[in-house]
Amino acid sequence: MTKSYDSIGANALKYGWFVEQGGEPPHFDEDDDVKRRKGSSDKDDLVVSSFDKQRLMRLLRSAETTSEDRAELEDLTHEIERGVEVQPQDIPPDVVTMNSSVRVTDLEAGTSHTYTIVFPADADYEKGKISILAPLGTALLGYRIGDVVNWNMPGGTRRLRIDELIYQPEAAGDFHL
Repeated sequence: MTKSYDSIGANALKYGWFVEQGGEPPHFDEDDDVKRRKGSSDKDDLVVSSFDKQRLMRLLRSAETTSEDRAELEDLTHEIERGVEVQPQDIPPDVVTMNSSVRVTDLEAGTSHTYTIVFPADADYEKGKISILAPLGTALLGYRIGDVVNWNMPGGTRRLRIDELIYQPEAAGDFHL
């Protein structure tokens, strides 16, 4: 069942491009414990639009995979199924969705990177377009500005903090993306 974001009792916070409209940017205190982490047992940590969920489940059903890819597909399926599904127009402006451009900081390396989460056919790592089927794409989907995600990457577990949503289709009114 799809829920309205307001019906799950959460407040839509204003970040990123909303700062210019009078919103306050998030404050990050490295000593504070982060409110949500990837892999949490709290189902309400993750928010997924009904449109993204429908397209992703179709992609997962049609994906031809090798045994090496099976774990990544199972991770994405798990993340989608455990999240709260909301209508695209009800997605909060601080949630990473499909086709969102997001700036993250690798907390161990201290480096910042910008990525766009895309479908596999549109992936181009050199242009910062990361497939949703890649561990990094799966790690970021559905989480919010300020969240730290712990995710097993090919080079080991990484801790990435979501710093900014540069573009989110739903907030821009681009519900078809």
